[in-house]
Amino acid sequence: MNLLLLHGEDFITEDRVLVNDRRAEHIRTILKAKPGDTVKAGRAGGLMGEAVIESDAPDGISLRVNLSEAPPEPLPVTLLLAMPRPIAFRRMLPWITAFGVKNIHLFNAFKVEKSYWTSSVFGEFQELMTLGLEQARDTVYPEITQHQRFKIFAEDEVPGIIAGTLPLVAHPGSGEVCPAAVAGAVTVCIGPEGGFTDYEIELLIKQGFRAVGLGARILRSETAVPAILGRLLT
Repeated sequence: MNLLLLHGEDFITEDRVLVNDRRAEHIRTILKAKPGDTVKAGRAGGLMGEAVIESDAPDGISLRVNLSEAPPEPLPVTLLLAMPRPIAFRRMLPWITAFGVKNIHLFNAFKVEKSYWTSSVFGEFQELMTLGLEQARDTVYPEITQHQRFKIFAEDEVPGIIAGTLPLVAHPGSGEVCPAAVAGAVTVCIGPEGGFTDYEIELLIKQGFRAVGLGARILRSETAVPAILGRLLT
């Protein structure tokens, strides 16, 4: 935890907070911080700064906060992601958040199992994104939108999403290598395990996407996402 992420209910006064959950335990056991010590802090959706520990009691750790810094700039990437296996998405969402992606669209595809859409992972988004924000020292949660009908998503929603951006769809075997260090906004679309069907990739290309690859190797989506985001960052 590189940032103590605070929420409205943590504030006792305008500049004092009380935390008594896993964050308090992390401060005690991992950071080994004591009264008088300072930790990095930020308010969810708002400013960042520092918090000085005032006391550590059974009811929680009391801190005085001074928040005056803006959170880091978001990564100018919109991520369109075919709904992954829930166990994989639990691993992916924290580091997608840590990268600074603020707009995530989960969509259905032919090779996405129907059971994925009823998984308990949908009730864990806040917790998983919090882990990413704490890691990256950020305060702004991503917005996640769900689209369970591929054709309607591709034809009705995608044109507005990709407007004004460079639209790239990851497709193994593509002759074009994913560009690196791209200037400006990008929309990245990554398909399900097993890839897009011919119909799906053709429809996405018809909407304006450029099919790109990462070489001869075929990667799982949880590997392809950070590989592509890393290329776009450097």
